[in-house]
Amino acid sequence: MKQILWVSACLLALGGCTDAEAPAPETVSANPEPTIQQIAEGPHYSAATSNTHPTRVYWGDTHLHTNLSQDAFTFGVTLGADEAYKFAKGEPVVATHGEIAQLQRPLDFLVVSDHAEGLGAMKALLDGNEKLLKVERLQQWREGFLKGTAEARNAVAQDGRDNGWPLELESGEIKSDAWAHLRGASERHNDPGKFTAFIGFEWTSWPGGSNLHRVVIFKDGADKTGKVLPFSQNESDKPQDLWKYLQNYEAKTGGQVLAIPHNGNISNGLMFPLLQEDGQPLGATYVETRSRWEPIMEVTQIKGDGETHSFLSPNDEFANYETWDFGNFKGVPKTNDMLEFEYARSALKNGLKLEADFGTNPYKLGMIGSTDSHTALPTADEDNFYGKHSAGMEPQKNRWKDPVGKGGEQSILGFMMAASGSAAVWAKQNTRESIWDAMKRKEVYATTGPRMTVRLFGGWDFQEADASNPDLAEIGYAGGVPMGGDLSANLAEQAPTFLIAAAKDPMGANLDRVQMVKGWRGADGQTHEQVYDVKWAGERAIGAAGKLPAIGSTVDVAEATYANSIGAAELATVWQDPEFDAAQQAFYYVRVLEIPTPRWTIYDAKYFETQMAPMVKLQHQERAYTSPIWYTPSAE
Repeated sequence: MKQILWVSACLLALGGCTDAEAPAPETVSANPEPTIQQIAEGPHYSAATSNTHPTRVYWGDTHLHTNLSQDAFTFGVTLGADEAYKFAKGEPVVATHGEIAQLQRPLDFLVVSDHAEGLGAMKALLDGNEKLLKVERLQQWREGFLKGTAEARNAVAQDGRDNGWPLELESGEIKSDAWAHLRGASERHNDPGKFTAFIGFEWTSWPGGSNLHRVVIFKDGADKTGKVLPFSQNESDKPQDLWKYLQNYEAKTGGQVLAIPHNGNISNGLMFPLLQEDGQPLGATYVETRSRWEPIMEVTQIKGDGETHSFLSPNDEFANYETWDFGNFKGVPKTNDMLEFEYARSALKNGLKLEADFGTNPYKLGMIGSTDSHTALPTADEDNFYGKHSAGMEPQKNRWKDPVGKGGEQSILGFMMAASGSAAVWAKQNTRESIWDAMKRKEVYATTGPRMTVRLFGGWDFQEADASNPDLAEIGYAGGVPMGGDLSANLAEQAPTFLIAAAKDPMGANLDRVQMVKGWRGADGQTHEQVYDVKWAGERAIGAAGKLPAIGSTVDVAEATYANSIGAAELATVWQDPEFDAAQQAFYYVRVLEIPTPRWTIYDAKYFETQMAPMVKLQHQERAYTSPIWYTPSAE
């Protein structure tokens, strides 16, 4: 045994030793065995130990509400943070209406992001908090809760929306207790290497009913996050003041934090502005500060998909996906001039304009999906969708037509909800530090639910053979930048090349096609976009009109099934921009489309034996959106 150990040490340190160099047995016994650090510093074979880049994609939800959110509690949800984390880890839980609920596949990470506004106050009211019960209106609300009916709870929710939430709900004492509970639950369920439980909350600003919501995610544990309380829109509904809160947190604790905007589609043009409210330019301070604190956006979720809108992208045949464009939360109607400032693709384009004006791009945003579920159950699968919230779901067979919300005179019916989305993160480890860092550097992508694996690299010399190389990721990192990265101009001013690979969800549908979405700023200062089909399944060819024929559909509506008899399990290619101009700012992101599959409404129709109305969508093409890669010309 000693001789074997000696030979191993020689091989590690010197590449081999001769017999003549062998030390005497007593010398061997005196030498300590090499440490892991010493071994790691020497030459070795195992590739996994030398990887400096992310090798795994981790799946999670950064946006989930429990019974500590005043709206979720009012809607009837009974589950708390502990149940939410257990469910995310794959354990069965009893849902609000008594069903046993469980994920087929656990998540890798979760953020319980309860609303900062009135955090824990509704539960405290039901539990008989004396200070809250001094308010007559809140006494009436508690009486409604005690009735235990959906009608009574809905009446409370409507009263809150119509007449405002009593400021007494914004109790520092109650919030502190609820925040301690959330931090404690996160620490109990955080299991580095196996499951990551982040500490976070939602800042729920909605001036005039227009959505400016952000989810705040801390990199840190309970010790640092315990030094602050969640920031409420009752303290300020201005994003600039939220960013000051984030800055003060880092200065006070030495920790790290970021914010994720979501649902620009309900902001009535306020989420991604080009001008201040008074019509003046945003200014350097705004763009620099926003760029600092908001590296990514939530581009798809239950309340609609936010990649683009058919009005903004009339030549994109896949633009009108799960579109929510009714107006804001108070029913102020949507007008077409608002749309440009609500969707991801137009924000990415306008970011190029702002960078030209101020030197910083505040909308250089990576993309993720999450659910925004108010059931404490992060469900994004079509066949396991528990809806937006727990109200009005008795009997559940009618949930497709039951109202789930109301904005002014506009009722939002259940079938308008999307079973979306998921956050995919390329990271080295399943830990708070590794996953948070990946979000910060934007090496992330969104899906509408399925767990497609997607890689995107941008460089200057990728070759077609690289797409079929088993070391595709090694080649990508060595020769370029990953999704979320920046390409600087090269001396030859040649067009960049993009290494792209996508694989189907192992438990899901085959792939239809891979598309490259390009946006750029022309010499005249105007922005443009183009969608390219770059790889697809089957023997189809792009026609004279520049369109790739549809792949067809295998969906059986009556049986709520489909077949993977069409499409491809994997699609990979190297694509070069055919219209590249080295003098133009540009961004590139990949959109991956599955073959058509049943929407959650088909599964409900089959399971509950109910007939859907004609306007209800029954099938769709789920998709993934990568974070972009940006190209910046050389400064001359």
